[in-house]
Amino acid sequence: MVRTRTKKLRGGHYGRGMKAGRGKGKRGGSGMSGLGKHRWVWLLKYDRDHFGGHGFTSHHQGRPDIPITLSQLEASMDSLRAQGFVKEGKGGLMVDLAAAGYTKLLGSGDFRTKATIKVGKATEKALSKLSSQGITVETDGGRSEE
Repeated sequence: MVRTRTKKLRGGHYGRGMKAGRGKGKRGGSGMSGLGKHRWVWLLKYDRDHFGGHGFTSHHQGRPDIPITLSQLEASMDSLRAQGFVKEGKGGLMVDLAAAGYTKLLGSGDFRTKATIKVGKATEKALSKLSSQGITVETDGGRSEE
């Protein structure tokens, strides 16, 4: 009867020597150990960016603009008036979008009410539409942009 390799090696360590076949031997360390020594070639092949800094990190959170379009402004005039953000002035209505929480006025749609609008920023399209109708837009030091 022929003895298999398993039967032949029952008394020993299955051909692995004394320490390599039991436990966690012959791994060269656990995790990412040895990247500067015996796993250096592996590092160069598969993880070139492992060491060192990688670009800039922004540690402050930006505040996105809260926009309103001209058509949305026209539709919400009654609710803005009820909340106290639209007041009667000498030359017409005074709309304070900055106090209402809006930071940018966008130019899509139409706004036909004679008013003065106060907002942080306004697009060029909104400014040109409103100025052609004689409506004044006051920006709070923020530049008007497209």
